[in-house]
Amino acid sequence: MSDVFKAIADPTRRKILLMLAEHPESINVISDKFQMSRPAVSKHLKILTDNDLVKIETDLNDGRQRNCYAQLEALAEVSEFLSELERFWEGKLDGLGSYLKRKPKNMG
Repeated sequence: MSDVFKAIADPTRRKILLMLAEHPESINVISDKFQMSRPAVSKHLKILTDNDLVKIETDLNDGRQRNCYAQLEALAEVSEFLSELERFWEGKLDGLGSYLKRKPKNMG
């Protein structure tokens, strides 16, 4: 089951995703940019691919190399959630503002 929120909860995975959003990279290049082992980076990439945030393809010119591509469409779920949350808080803050305008100034 896909859990985009869990996938982006980790700072390393967010950095990888931002890196790939700028341009695709090979797994080796991604590994070189982090102070962790290649298997550790691969585990992060697996979580991102399992949640449809990253796609990994074999390089057509070098079959030993695998390239990673960001798939940001999966973040639509996060965007929708944040929009709902924003509407909720705007409603609460609008209600507070209305209350404060009606409240007599000498109370307190």
